[in-house]
Formats: sequence, C-alpha cells, structure tokens
Amino acid sequence: IVEEVLGRAQVRQTFRLPNGTSIAGIYVVSGKVTRNAKIRLLRNDVVSYDGSVLSLKRFKDDAREVLAGFEAGLGLENFNDIKEGDMLEAYILKEVER
Repeated sequence: IVEEVLGRAQVRQTFRLPNGTSIAGIYVVSGKVTRNAKIRLLRNDVVSYDGSVLSLKRFKDDAREVLAGFEAGLGLENFNDIKEGDMLEAYILKEVER
C-alpha cells in the first residue's frame, strides 16, 4: 500500500457553524482536494490531525473535488481546532503490486 499525495491547501479563514462544527475556508495551492481523500492537517510542519473530509463545498454547493487556484470550504471529521495559516494535505492510499 502506497500513499499518494493529491494536493495541498492553505487555511485562509475559519468559520463556526451553529452546531459547533468548524469549517476551514481553504485555498488549494497545488494539485487537488477531493471529498473521498484522507486529509492531514499540518501546523508548523507538525501533523496535528490525520483523518477524513466531512464536507467540501464551493459557493454553498457540494463539490466532489476542488482544483489548484480555487477556494472552498472544508470540514474535518471529529476535529474543530483549525487555525488560519494551517496547511492541509490531501492523500489517498493506493494498493500497488510488488
């Protein structure tokens, strides 16, 4: 099993929903971020969270993927400690034959 990095995004702003969930306003720096990808939150180059995407939206519409150069809103599953300036790294686990 090999880990393949799909893309990186930077947190530009954070939003609090009425139910207590934090949403990160992100800008995709390179590659792409997809809804079914695993996500890793890096703060000062240290992994703070490793899990999955709860929601991915562009302009209040659900998005399957967001490409480099675009902005989106992203919610992380079971994690609310998102701060501006954090980096998000989207990756998938691929099964490769020997």
